[in-house]
Amino acid sequence: MSELAADTGAAPARARRGWLGALLTVEDWIARATLLAIVVLPLLELSLRRVGTGVQGAALFVQHLVLVLSMCGAALAAREKRLLALSALQDKLPTALQPGARALAAGVAAAIALALAKAGLVFVDSERSAGAVLGYEVPKWWFQSALPIGYALIALRLCWHAGRSWRERGGAALLAGALLALAALGPWEPAQLRNIALLLLGAATLLGAPIFATLGGAALILFWADDVPSVALSIEHNRLVTQSLLPTLPMFTLAGYLLAEGGSSRRLVRLFDALFGFLPGGAALATVCVCAFFTTFTGASGVTILALGGLLLPVLISAGYRERQGLGLLVGAGSLGMLFPPCTPIILYATVAYLNGGTGVSVERMYAGALLPGLVLLALTAVWGLVIAPRGTGPRRRFSAGEAARALWNAKFELGVPLVALTTWRMGTLIEAAALTALYALLVGVAFQRDVSLTKNVPRVLSECALLIGGVLLILGVALGFTSWLVDAQIPDLGVEWVQGHVSSRTAFLLVLTLFLLAVGCLMDVYSAIFVVVPILVPIGAAYGVDPVHLGVIFLANLELGFLTPPVGMNLFLASYRFKKPMGEVTRAALPMMLVRLVGVLVITFVPWLSTWLPGRMAP
Repeated sequence: MSELAADTGAAPARARRGWLGALLTVEDWIARATLLAIVVLPLLELSLRRVGTGVQGAALFVQHLVLVLSMCGAALAAREKRLLALSALQDKLPTALQPGARALAAGVAAAIALALAKAGLVFVDSERSAGAVLGYEVPKWWFQSALPIGYALIALRLCWHAGRSWRERGGAALLAGALLALAALGPWEPAQLRNIALLLLGAATLLGAPIFATLGGAALILFWADDVPSVALSIEHNRLVTQSLLPTLPMFTLAGYLLAEGGSSRRLVRLFDALFGFLPGGAALATVCVCAFFTTFTGASGVTILALGGLLLPVLISAGYRERQGLGLLVGAGSLGMLFPPCTPIILYATVAYLNGGTGVSVERMYAGALLPGLVLLALTAVWGLVIAPRGTGPRRRFSAGEAARALWNAKFELGVPLVALTTWRMGTLIEAAALTALYALLVGVAFQRDVSLTKNVPRVLSECALLIGGVLLILGVALGFTSWLVDAQIPDLGVEWVQGHVSSRTAFLLVLTLFLLAVGCLMDVYSAIFVVVPILVPIGAAYGVDPVHLGVIFLANLELGFLTPPVGMNLFLASYRFKKPMGEVTRAALPMMLVRLVGVLVITFVPWLSTWLPGRMAP
């Protein structure tokens, strides 16, 4: 099994027999083919454009393929029981209560998925009637049909995974049906049941209902209570997933997955260890650099910890670090890289901020503004590794120019990945740069280094990437619907009034903002937080005169810190899983690193020129 499969816990391909196995295999290949098409179409358009032709409506095809990928990947995540959830309180309940808790969480989530499937059907029917087409007269609704089909599959699988017995599965299905019937046929006004429905949703969330059900359910309930048709959620979902820059998310993520699949991680660890390992704290510096490199492309620090943890922890221990120190460094370094191009959270932040009135925010300016703060966080993490570096544990290793040269030569193709991404971006569009980066990462593993099998490894990588992207985009789609309700209810305006009435100065606002974003970061993934929090945050920041790029960097730096913040920081859970350590032990190991990173966040927050100097030197 490859490094990525081993370290992410991906199971070997199951033996699939009969018609059901054939259907599951077809489902896998649909997701893989869709992801490949997202990469290939921009490359085909780029090639044909140079000879005076092109692919008619190529950009629209790619955007709508992302919609298909999002629902295929989400259905895969539901099939594999890997939909993201905030809580798993059901596992802490007495054994006798756990089946009922699972049925409640699954039944509520399935009801929400079915309601979203129905809304998707209404949306697709309206689009079919409108007759909208993409290139070559291909109807849009063919692609948009993925919405109701995907949600229906998710609902079915939520009920299936409610338990091992048909009684538990049937209980979840009956609950889902009963909730939908009550909502549709009850003699009461929707507004009368809003609070009860939200309480039930909150209980299901605590018992392990997926995040998409929490956000989508809240939006459904609130729109229902306001007598707004639920099709509004499907409209917003479609609008989000077909955004012009969103295809960069699966393509850059695929590049990171392909690098992690083969021996790229070993070669990069060897390179940075050869360059810095002879220094006091050199192993820590090598760890920081490798983690930042991978997170820059995956955009998800969890992948970095899972894929690289098994390589880097032994390096740190062999350099004399105690296991607890090494664990803390890895948990902290695993979220570095989110402020460096071409990391996708910056792209999403710039898009959402611009759509919500963030003047002066663009992807280019955000990348420029995030560069120096990212280097500050990287430097502080490396300095902490130097501070805790072992002393007097034996003769210091000498620098070997020969080993450094050999390691550099072995990793030459991996080092070309960021060069390909940034160079092609400057010469073309970000979509083309993402497609070329994914293609180059594939060539590195399959053709140049030859440690990734085109027939054995690549299909699994495509499925894993589709699953991750589907789970994320599912949340983002419903999060935008929830955001729409917030905007309709004028929550951002009320937030501005409330904050200005209680927080008197810009400095106090920045302190309150830091505390708030820390809480958000440890409760929500960065993608959900961007779509839920940013529409509220942008007008408040503008009211206090905070530079919009600086505000974005503060937001992302705090969310990065939230990965390490107990009780539910994502990196803590992933490190606990990866290294088979109790959650409490991982939290204690990460606490010093969390404090170091907090210092970095405060520096970024209160030294605004770090974020504004480079954008200020760019042409308006």
